[in-house]
Amino acid sequence: MKEIFLDENFDVDEVTSQITAIMDMWSIQLLDINGPNWAIYDYDMEVKYLFQFQVDFNDIETRIKLEDLKLNVIHHIESLRDETTYRDNLTNSVFIK
Repeated sequence: MKEIFLDENFDVDEVTSQITAIMDMWSIQLLDINGPNWAIYDYDMEVKYLFQFQVDFNDIETRIKLEDLKLNVIHHIESLRDETTYRDNLTNSVFIK
């Protein structure tokens, strides 16, 4: 598993490109978006990549960037027309204080 750590200065377009390239390159089944932890699973349900956003969820600009990123990636997943899916739990109240 490869871990990628990102802070609040992440670029939405750059991270979108990273995630979509992984999804195009690997046999990916699931993107599990769970607040700051975005895990990419293969068909054996092994985590191949973990994007960890070390950000303040109380910062509205950061949350907007995360929402934009999420929508970009979901749009890509839906365009794949295969069995790849996602689970979205980005804005769980646990992460917002």
